[in-house]
Amino acid sequence: MEILCPAKVNLFLHVTGKRPDDYHTLLSLMCNIDIWDRVTLRFGTGSMRVICTDPDVPEDQTNLAYRAAERFMCQLGDQHGVKREGADITIDKQIPVAAGLGGGSSNAAAVLCGLNRRYGNPFNRQELLALALEIGADVPFFIFGKAAIATGIGERLVSFSNLRPYYVVLIYPGIRISTAEVYKKLDIGLTKYKKEPKEIRLEDQVYDAALHLCNDLESVVFSSFPEIVDAKNTLLEHGAVGALLSGSGSSVFGLFEDMTAAQDAKRSLDNNAAWKLFSPQLIMDGGCRIQEH
Repeated sequence: MEILCPAKVNLFLHVTGKRPDDYHTLLSLMCNIDIWDRVTLRFGTGSMRVICTDPDVPEDQTNLAYRAAERFMCQLGDQHGVKREGADITIDKQIPVAAGLGGGSSNAAAVLCGLNRRYGNPFNRQELLALALEIGADVPFFIFGKAAIATGIGERLVSFSNLRPYYVVLIYPGIRISTAEVYKKLDIGLTKYKKEPKEIRLEDQVYDAALHLCNDLESVVFSSFPEIVDAKNTLLEHGAVGALLSGSGSSVFGLFEDMTAAQDAKRSLDNNAAWKLFSPQLIMDGGCRIQEH
């Protein structure tokens, strides 16, 4: 079984607080983009194993795809009495790693969806979302499969359809950033500046890049990585109506209202050897794509 699993961008990200368990709460508009990892599941092996084409991705029990498979099989055995089965999980990694694009979470969601299909859908949608949350805060979004406003720690999802057809140019500047470290540093900023939640109800409005592009994590990331600031400014200089850090970075993306302008911008920026550029489409409806053989 092969599963294509997409990346995501955060079109808006506001950190609203911090829970006693150290998870941060947020308000975010998330949308899939068509940069795809390919996850292949081969069944009937003696144990669970992960193989990844990117040498920097762990292949041990810390890998989110591995954790998803283990958790699924345990739940399947406990609730349905199904005998445990091993599998090789091969990840052909195209989504940049530690770049704010959700690649690891998307891989985990792909495994959960694939295994659920393998065993005849023993878990309904809500049960699968609950399993996903046990793996990571972003994993439920990739199960959800639609552009969504996320609240809580990211697990409360409401579909969002009021998005203009923007054209995207995305820069991965070759920097890998720890999400945990960014949130640790953000705590100081929250205390110092006493931020209040922004008065915005995206669900009542058409998303407008010029008005709504905002990411509270930018201040932390930009203070440590001025080259990421340069990437964002470059997108704006080349005609983007808005540009933003995705998640905790390091990727930044620009939104363009005109396809030709986006294509021209990408061509102009392609000569920077330190950057990897993408021109992904926003995916309003659709997530992991399962292909059985």
